[in-house]
Amino acid sequence: MSSAIMPAAHAAAPAPAPAPLDLHGFLNPNDTVAISFWIISISMVAATVFFLMESNAVSTHWKTSMNVGSLVTLVAAVHSFYMREFWVLIHTSPILYRYIDWTITVPLQMIEFYLILSAVSNKITVGSFWKLLLGTVMMLVFGYTGEAHLCPGGAWVGFAGGMCGWFFILFEVFAGEAGTVAGELGSANKYVQASFSTMRLIVTAGWSIYPAGYFFGYLMGGVNDCSLNLIYNLADFVNKIAFCLAIWQAAKNETLEKAAALLPA
Repeated sequence: MSSAIMPAAHAAAPAPAPAPLDLHGFLNPNDTVAISFWIISISMVAATVFFLMESNAVSTHWKTSMNVGSLVTLVAAVHSFYMREFWVLIHTSPILYRYIDWTITVPLQMIEFYLILSAVSNKITVGSFWKLLLGTVMMLVFGYTGEAHLCPGGAWVGFAGGMCGWFFILFEVFAGEAGTVAGELGSANKYVQASFSTMRLIVTAGWSIYPAGYFFGYLMGGVNDCSLNLIYNLADFVNKIAFCLAIWQAAKNETLEKAAALLPA
């Protein structure tokens, strides 16, 4: 009887799970993080081409800002391709690549505040840019060393230092020299004011996603790598492309208004 039972039990045993599909580094349709990396990469490339082309269709004092914006999206595109490959092959957070990207793109974004103000006002000084750069370096150095477990005081010290750098940037664009000069611009520079306000909003609300991800993901352990990278990718998409689009919209509107003023009545 026992020999009769054994074949039946053997037949009822579950089949072994199939081996993971090896796609040789290509996208897996079930890997939403890898797909998000691909989408942001292509979007950044498209944005770069758009900003470069549009820089030829705006007033002269906006051209440098438009070209710097195209550098932001170009650098982000290249790093997104590498981060996608890193994720697909290793399936861990590409912390180093992401911070290298931010080390280049965030200072370029800070330059934009100075560029749009210096184009219409002689009251803004280079000191404002250096203060923004100082806050940026502080934010990124503490953020990276905290996430990479290299900060001498631990992840909490890295988080606190990074927040101080971010708050220093916010103080400069709201109450510091840059914020004061922007507030004093007259109605003749309404488009610069509008662009500055939108950029400032993105640096405030949009950038809040990053410390939130750091806090809940690395400090509290409440967010896994997949969710964290999806959030960071969405934030990069908005905070880089929308930031540069704010400059483009102001540049385009001002250029069109000046062109319309030259038309015969």
